[in-house]
Amino acid sequence: MKERKAEVERRTGETYVKVSLNLDGEGKAQVKTTYPFLDHMLSLFSYHGLFDLEVLARGDTQVDYHHLVEDVGICLGKAVRNALGEKRGIKRYGNFFVPMDEVLVQVTMDISGRPLLVFNLPSQMEEEREFELTREFFRSFSSYSGITLHINLHYGRGYHHVIEAIFKAFGLSLEQATRLNERRKGVPSTKGMLEGVELCE
Repeated sequence: MKERKAEVERRTGETYVKVSLNLDGEGKAQVKTTYPFLDHMLSLFSYHGLFDLEVLARGDTQVDYHHLVEDVGICLGKAVRNALGEKRGIKRYGNFFVPMDEVLVQVTMDISGRPLLVFNLPSQMEEEREFELTREFFRSFSSYSGITLHINLHYGRGYHHVIEAIFKAFGLSLEQATRLNERRKGVPSTKGMLEGVELCE
């Protein structure tokens, strides 16, 4: 079986990001983004999805975390897209509920080639900085991976538990969707391809 690995590097006037990803790993993570909370979330994603992940990133965090979070999401999205290649034999769909104490989150995805993010939180929570950054991360990931991604908070509050549950469910759902189905020989689409809009900078 061809190795499903990818490495992506991005350098702008605001950030530098390098991501290495192995979809068929053991859940090992080495993450250094200069944003400790993001490091923690990406490590959870890696561990629960059984992806080997290395991330080295820095940016203009003295201004805001926005550019850093956005560009890490872009690079992870590109890495997933590149590692999947033609997407032959994958299950394509993933769906996981994760409880985190009082919180219940659901992440559902389709590796369709059609990027779309649905991010459902109560309106008062969406205005909090941590949730704005989380939305931006997943918007960037969806856009550059070509994945349709639905994230739903069913109930609960408190940014740490909610976002932690999201990243755990994200890892589990992506592992399920990228898992190889021995009965599927080709691309899991009656069209014979899983490509949507072309992505560009």
